Amino acid sequence: MKQVLVLALLAWAGLALGAASDVFSIGIGKADITGPAAEVGMMGYAMLYQTTKGIHLRQRARAFVFEDDAGTRTVYVSIDACMVMQGVKLSVVEKLQSKYGSMYTDDNVMISGTHTHSGPGGFSWYALYDMTTFGFAKENFEAVVNGIVNAIERAHDSVEPGCTLTYTRGTLHGASANRSPYSYLQNPEEERNQYDGNVDSEHTVIRIDDANGKPRGLIDIFAVHGTSMNNKNRLISADNKGYASLLFETRMNGRGNSTNGGFEGNANGKFVAAFGQSNLGDISPNTNGAHCPNGDPCDFIHSTCNGKTEQCIATGPGGSDDFESCRIIGDMQYKAAVELFEQTEGVSKVDGNIKLGHFYVDMQTVTVSPDFTSTKKEGKTCEGAMGDSFAAGTTDGPGEFDFVQGSNSTKDNPFFNAIAHLLGEPTEEQKQCQYPKPILIDVGRAIDGPWVPNVLPIQIHKIGQIVFVAVPGEFTTMSGRRLRATVRKAFKDAGNTEDLVVLIAGLSNAYSGYITTYEEYQVQRYEGGSTVWGPHTLAAYQQQYYNLAVAIEKGTPVPEGPQPKHPSHLLSFIPPVIADEVPIGKHFGDVKDDVKAQYSKGDTVSVTFHGANPRNDLLQESTYLEVQLQTPTGEWVLYADDGDWSTKFKWERHLVAQSYITVEWATDSQVEAGRYRILHRGFYKHIFGGVKPYSGLSSEFTVE
Repeated sequence: MKQVLVLALLAWAGLALGAASDVFSIGIGKADITGPAAEVGMMGYAMLYQTTKGIHLRQRARAFVFEDDAGTRTVYVSIDACMVMQGVKLSVVEKLQSKYGSMYTDDNVMISGTHTHSGPGGFSWYALYDMTTFGFAKENFEAVVNGIVNAIERAHDSVEPGCTLTYTRGTLHGASANRSPYSYLQNPEEERNQYDGNVDSEHTVIRIDDANGKPRGLIDIFAVHGTSMNNKNRLISADNKGYASLLFETRMNGRGNSTNGGFEGNANGKFVAAFGQSNLGDISPNTNGAHCPNGDPCDFIHSTCNGKTEQCIATGPGGSDDFESCRIIGDMQYKAAVELFEQTEGVSKVDGNIKLGHFYVDMQTVTVSPDFTSTKKEGKTCEGAMGDSFAAGTTDGPGEFDFVQGSNSTKDNPFFNAIAHLLGEPTEEQKQCQYPKPILIDVGRAIDGPWVPNVLPIQIHKIGQIVFVAVPGEFTTMSGRRLRATVRKAFKDAGNTEDLVVLIAGLSNAYSGYITTYEEYQVQRYEGGSTVWGPHTLAAYQQQYYNLAVAIEKGTPVPEGPQPKHPSHLLSFIPPVIADEVPIGKHFGDVKDDVKAQYSKGDTVSVTFHGANPRNDLLQESTYLEVQLQTPTGEWVLYADDGDWSTKFKWERHLVAQSYITVEWATDSQVEAGRYRILHRGFYKHIFGGVKPYSGLSSEFTVE
């Protein structure tokens, strides 16, 4: 009897102390975050002409809620967007708290972007990131925020007890290339020799199973830029990671689409696959490398052709076909994830409690200990500034002005520099602090306030052995390796003896440019010119994350730090939709150019409608098009929509207020033979106000 009592007391004590467990309560959810498919500048390449003109792959938010036996809850969200802007994160938490109270906070919600460069922009509260979109795009901001909230709500509603987490680690080669190898070579040779190359090939898959062992989801972490789609593309795309997610979810759920539950029916047991981002700063999917028009390699140091950046362009495995490059790189990530997901050897079970921490830091005023600086001397961060090479762009998407990567002189572009300095002339102290960066845009001292956020979030979520380090920017290959080592050391120094898996969640919670190593910064290629807070930026982050990891492990409270400010006003110069019209004698939805009567497998079907501006209604959780298949009973069923890889929804303005809508469907050898038709739906805006729905149908056609 005494033994039973002792065992009972020990069990109670273990629960009271939050004893480690190998099961968790987990929820999953997914939602549409696709923004305006017309007339809004895309975020990523900073090209004024690159405005949205349709959809190839819809953008999604994928959310995972984790809770341990002690009731500690965390949320990880991966979104198909260029990055997570600070205003987005803050607004998501505000909306969640209005419904759930204090269950969800800045501390336990982590949101990471996949870094597609083919999504609409204008969703930042800071001028630098809204500059090429002609200001703040409220409709896109709300689409992103509401979609993330929907995904988290669905994850919240689908939380199940008794779930298990396992992880498998591997490497993925051939899906990425370093686009700044000259910068990477500046790192110490001894350090470089510790690794197998100049790209971070680490690949981790976290598998989620329910209490019965049925797979519910996965989180895949691999570093590669979302730049398979180039800066000539005008169709919204989730890029290579979005395609990998689509492939894996189709594998697990069967054929689905956004209107029959394949995408949005997660509360009913649908599998969710998030291909999350990591330390991608110098890692490109354009594995063919950068070449000049004559086929010669670009200048190694400056990435130029005859001294100019504009013609030094990298391509992916699909060559000049960026859709094919996107497909190949996405497929490589998908297949590598399948291998790790289904592997039976080398699989580790996640056990332990959930621990987390979060605080804000003003990155302009950090004093960095010699323990973290490359110089082994005390360092300081600087007032924010972008360098000349920021305007040069990269080999993924060169800039339009006559700037060169690896330039340490502002004399090359006196006119542009004079205009930039009107925003705020840098002080001598700032110039010395940022050296050798030549200051092009003084984002920290602009007359109308900072052009980038300087109060930034530092966040870590530890789920058993898995440590998610949320970073508000783009760490390069070596920067990410150093940060992971720092966090691992911090937990060890604080007494942790676990074999930790430290994962960087890139572009999370806020965005503030790039983070290079001190050595990479010295040669001022694009990534160095975009490292906002000066040469000791990485060391400052290492210090912050080290301190947070120690505090988390020891259970020490962390001061919240300075709070980010909400803007008093946001400027937008994006013209609204005034009205839509069709030619005399036509109606919205009428067919302009019809389909052919018959197609063979492998053909592309095309139809053009008289339509309206897609901005009138974003049709989130819906679709602008349906490819419909006729069943043997004569019923028309949905076969594909604008969330499928095989379809393209294209918008084109005609004259002043008319719109042509073209739907393309690329069939393949696997398509079901039969009779089809294509539906287009949308909303038109009346000249006297208000929007009204319309739809149109193509003629029927066969695919044989």
